[in-house]
Amino acid sequence: MDWHIHKAQTLHCELEVPGDKSISHRAVMLASLAQGSCVIRGFLPGEDCLSTMEAFRALGVNIERLAPTTLVIHGTSGKFHAPAGDLDCGNSGTTMRLLSGLLAAQPFESRLVGDASLSKRPMKRVIEPLARMGAHIEAETRPDRPPLKVHGGSLKAIDYVSPVASAQVKSAILLAGLFAEGSTSVSEPNLSRDHTERMFEYFGISVKRSGLRASVEGGQRPQPRDFRVPGDISSAAFWIVAAAVRPGWRLRLKQVGLNPSRTGLLGILTRMGARVREFEHSNLGEPIGTLEIEGAALKATRIEGKEIPNVIDELPILAVAAALAEGTTIIADAAELRVKETDRLAAIASHLKAMGVNVVEHPDGLEITGRKSLQGATLDSLGDHRIAMAFAIAGLFADSETVITGTECVNTSYPGFYEVLQKVLAHRLGADPLVISQEPEEAIEV
Repeated sequence: MDWHIHKAQTLHCELEVPGDKSISHRAVMLASLAQGSCVIRGFLPGEDCLSTMEAFRALGVNIERLAPTTLVIHGTSGKFHAPAGDLDCGNSGTTMRLLSGLLAAQPFESRLVGDASLSKRPMKRVIEPLARMGAHIEAETRPDRPPLKVHGGSLKAIDYVSPVASAQVKSAILLAGLFAEGSTSVSEPNLSRDHTERMFEYFGISVKRSGLRASVEGGQRPQPRDFRVPGDISSAAFWIVAAAVRPGWRLRLKQVGLNPSRTGLLGILTRMGARVREFEHSNLGEPIGTLEIEGAALKATRIEGKEIPNVIDELPILAVAAALAEGTTIIADAAELRVKETDRLAAIASHLKAMGVNVVEHPDGLEITGRKSLQGATLDSLGDHRIAMAFAIAGLFADSETVITGTECVNTSYPGFYEVLQKVLAHRLGADPLVISQEPEEAIEV
């Protein structure tokens, strides 16, 4: 399906976004490991998270889907059954990498496969530390690409110093550490997302955290607890930037996750001149609250160093903000973007150039010189959901029609995005604020 986008008149909106993808993955995994049953509400029914759900079903976990966003998961205390066939991770690197950590301790062999995009993504970053714990994981496509064969067995604890700040690497090792004898630790060069550590604590697993180091003792299992997944701030980021770049545009986001390791986007936009206010309402495992954004004439900035790990998913849409800001924005230390669903640095550079923006591409980043408006263009998503959505937002500020092709990939993380975009495009100046809520969940009793 192709998306056709024209210039928007305004954005004055109250919005809720679907459940957080990173947290939905982890909620399924920890509930599957639990010693009893858990109700998970707000689950993201995107293709990536459904891949995780189906993988655990294939491992013998009873998962009831009572509504599109409500699951009841009957945990197995970490004892899984050998799958009858391959475990299909689809497009999800999170599924493959974190599941590798869990399967490394199981007394059977399993094979993890993915789609064409996932099959090109590097897995050495988890294979190497898990091998040091005693796992035997074989990448069938050299040097380190999926499919992966995991020969499970007993594990030993390690103290691992990761060369990259990666929540996926950290989480795979900590999950494996639950099955290892002794204390398993991971240290990072910069602090990555801490969803796994927070959710361990919420589900009753003791985690020691000190600076850039996280440790768990082996032998622990999650306790059965119900959990609500907050709205995904990485999905909200597209609307946040849309509101931030135009004076007079306003956005109110409800029930969104405000984990400090994920809100780097807000600090960068504030630095660029946007008006951002946060209101935290609850903190049951993950902080949840409301955001209010008021647009302004943005100024260029530098995005680099320690900021990068916590805005890695938001860099495509931050690049769009830079394209509409005054001055030249520098993005550096972001070579990780070259090994995502596509080479995102190359994709951002080529697509912004097609929209009339002056961009210089570097091995680890970009220099983007902003302009007041963009040119319409026909742009390929390249099978990358974040590229598709970022440039759909860019199309709201283009003087002629923008067409995004290959948009099916957006279903991995934000089903319904284009429908929301169409409502925004139909909204007229002077009309009442647009209100867009998620579908209400069914009341359930378990």
